[in-house]
Amino acid sequence: MDQDDNASRRKGQPRVSPQNRPGPYAAMSPRAGDVPAEYSPVVPHDSADPRHPVDLHALAFIDPLTGLGNANRLRETVRAIATERAADPAPFTIGLANLDGFKPLNDLFGHDAGNEILCQVARRLEACMPDGSTVIRMGNDEFAFVLPLIFERKGAERIGYMLKEVLQAPFDLAERTVRLSASFGFAVYPFAGEAYDDLLKSADTALYRSKRRGRGQITVYSLEIAQEMRRATQLEQALRNAIIADEIDVHFQPIVSLDTDMVVGFEALARWCDRDLGYVSPAVFVPLAEERGFIDALSETLLRKAAEAALLWPKELFLSFNLSSAQLMDLATSSTVLAIIHRVGLDPRRLELEITETAMMSDADMAQKIVKELRDAGVRISLDDFGTGQSSLGRLRDFTFDKVKIDRSFVCRIVSDRASEHIIKAIVTMCDGLGLEVVAEGIEDFAEALKLKALGCGMGQGYFYGKPADATATLRYLRERYRDTETKRPVAI
Repeated sequence: MDQDDNASRRKGQPRVSPQNRPGPYAAMSPRAGDVPAEYSPVVPHDSADPRHPVDLHALAFIDPLTGLGNANRLRETVRAIATERAADPAPFTIGLANLDGFKPLNDLFGHDAGNEILCQVARRLEACMPDGSTVIRMGNDEFAFVLPLIFERKGAERIGYMLKEVLQAPFDLAERTVRLSASFGFAVYPFAGEAYDDLLKSADTALYRSKRRGRGQITVYSLEIAQEMRRATQLEQALRNAIIADEIDVHFQPIVSLDTDMVVGFEALARWCDRDLGYVSPAVFVPLAEERGFIDALSETLLRKAAEAALLWPKELFLSFNLSSAQLMDLATSSTVLAIIHRVGLDPRRLELEITETAMMSDADMAQKIVKELRDAGVRISLDDFGTGQSSLGRLRDFTFDKVKIDRSFVCRIVSDRASEHIIKAIVTMCDGLGLEVVAEGIEDFAEALKLKALGCGMGQGYFYGKPADATATLRYLRERYRDTETKRPVAI
């Protein structure tokens, strides 16, 4: 198997630092004994033939799978161009490309198919490179290129968009076709670094920013981007420390029956207030944990705390908890979730997991397996942010859900916008026919609640019914407001 697992980029994890690359150079100045960059290694046709002895030194510059140059070739090529332009340092550009979603595809179709796709990627990149440019395979699903005639940011972005389109075309794989996207990071010499290691690190920083922003993104390194990434790294370290110190808190927002205004459950929401950073929004730190590869640790901590808090509520109230896209690509998610609630002692039938359509689209087959295992154990599944995805109706057909949560972007306009009202009415009618419960998110005033109730929506959630509160305040909320549906008397908690 040619694919180098050590060089693979897991989603949300930083790549291997330039210091760990093969044969790094402290600077681009030539050194005695180095192979000249003009040297083109040739792989012998028959290494067993004594007339064609193996040139091991030449092979050190070749990627054996694709025949492209490897990381050593990149270093030598960049060094040669920098040396050539030392007297008058004219700019040139290096770039890195990382295939989005290659690992799931490789896992699904096998290593041979993955290697075939990598070879096709190599041929496409070679075919569309500008004159004088060099294509490199760095390892696994990452490629690099040297662009001697690209001098500035706009030129690099144009190349990036062209390569992006080239790699988005379908790949032939036996009797099927597959599609990929790629993320790109560029660095322009000498502005992004004069030493080879610095230049490569800058391209890597730009690529990592592209990966953070989603699939198919293009970034050219700048000082502003470097500062942004440093801030993200500082935040990451603080968040890791907070998870270890058990400083991430869980707050709970009530979900009510619109018919009775009675609380039927709570959604668990992550909260973090750092001693130095102050309050950090979950919209910032939750995606960061997912991108940097420790969302599992964060989610497990939050689920444990939420389940422990739910044990103190009336047993008919459910706990709603969000799963991330990374968790929906990990087959161990279902066993991990069930192990946590079993250790705590929470009945799986009281747990409701919210997943978004966007999260499911990363690996629909894997997500479907996870959902099935959880539902078989008694856990209920909600489709969150309904109406904001690309094919929500198709997801309702292909997956088995228990509940749909209507996105707040529709709810907030239900009183003033007839289109939003009709959309919500259609969703409620459709879900009723499918036997699905419906929750409207983001209800902020009485008029919205009244309209939703008139349209037949069963449940609601939002500031009108209660803001998220910590576990202690949630218990106080229940003591003051919760009433048993039969006795209409306060429930002792």
